[in-house]
Amino acid sequence: MGYLLIAPPELLRVGTNYSAKIVCSNVFIAGRDPDDVLAVDVQAPGHPLLKYISVEANPEAGTVKAKVFGFFAPAISQYREGLGCTNVQDGGLSDTTLAAPAGLPEGPWPQGNTVAPSQDPEVQEVLSDGALLGEGFRAVVVVRNGRIVGETYAEGFDAETPLLGWSMTKTVVAGLIGTLVDAGKMELTDPLTDTYAAWAQDERRDITVEAMLAMASGLEWNEDYGDVSDVTRMLYLDDDMAGFASSRPTVDAVGTKFNYSSGTSTMLSRFLQDRIGSDSLSYPRDALFAPLGMTSAVMETDARDTFIGSSYMYATARDWARYGQFLLQKGVWDGRQMLPEGFTDWMFEPTDASDGAYCQGHLWREAPGELPPFEDAVWMQGHDGQSVGIFPSHDLVIVRLGLTPSRFGYSPLPLARAVIEALGS
Repeated sequence: MGYLLIAPPELLRVGTNYSAKIVCSNVFIAGRDPDDVLAVDVQAPGHPLLKYISVEANPEAGTVKAKVFGFFAPAISQYREGLGCTNVQDGGLSDTTLAAPAGLPEGPWPQGNTVAPSQDPEVQEVLSDGALLGEGFRAVVVVRNGRIVGETYAEGFDAETPLLGWSMTKTVVAGLIGTLVDAGKMELTDPLTDTYAAWAQDERRDITVEAMLAMASGLEWNEDYGDVSDVTRMLYLDDDMAGFASSRPTVDAVGTKFNYSSGTSTMLSRFLQDRIGSDSLSYPRDALFAPLGMTSAVMETDARDTFIGSSYMYATARDWARYGQFLLQKGVWDGRQMLPEGFTDWMFEPTDASDGAYCQGHLWREAPGELPPFEDAVWMQGHDGQSVGIFPSHDLVIVRLGLTPSRFGYSPLPLARAVIEALGS
């Protein structure tokens, strides 16, 4: 028993740090009740260990603490305005915060946030079909020709609720890289040795931004969430996530093997922040979120102020839809070309190393649920059933957010097909 107090096993620490993080973000970003988040988001769908975890939220301090059996493996997650919640293992956090963004002007979405009720009964019928929405859905937004033509929300959630995108955050990192390419601060062929100096001494010197975006770096990585693995160790046991991920050795030649890795996107986050310089923490807001009107978007950091670009961005369903629409419009917003011409075409190209399943810009060609590709669609995908489907042939974006573990076998592709049929396109 004393051993558990002094040196709790890593699995217990993963569990408490995960619980503290999820509860903290949902309380301070989404305004939800901590006990409800623990029960519904953490314990109900998760590892049996999580049922023995308790949390203590302190609104004044902006913290959530978690323990197993009330004593063991204590973890703490700290909220900072504009940067969300960060787990702290050793030491503390910088005192950096970001001011609240300016509100949107009056007017229709996407420049404003006014959405007229759908006048299409067939679309509304689709959005009322629980089987198409999937167990645990929380929000669905359908955008056609640049306007929201239908949306629906589960009880307890609405158009103002920021929701976690999990790995859809990776695609946002790809967009941020595009803004830096457009500004002349980065090339896709750049190696990452400026940030990861040790790589210059071995074969990792050949890893480029392009190879990382294609998930073909050749670095060793285990993305298993069921135990203590590379991804859970990075997210829940290490203050310096990019440092941890960059310590992995190479196991394959660069560009030859697809290996999905959350470490990759977090390392890219640190690399792009180094290229930006001193204003890197405000850069996503200033360069991307504010121009797109994504006023709810919060990209969270680790304890070293590196964006956790693999996993942790919160935004309302309408703001996730804005980003999908931005990619559909080939990086153009309000007449301004924000990404290099042709960059999104490149992002949408399937990679050879993935046998066509994954695209260059942290996107999927295959729909979630292991169904075959659908025409020219590409997908942003995230853990527990998050997706943004982008359908260029139909001028269509469909956002689906929720809490739907993979064991349910849900795919948003039937929903997308039903929407397309209802729209008559």
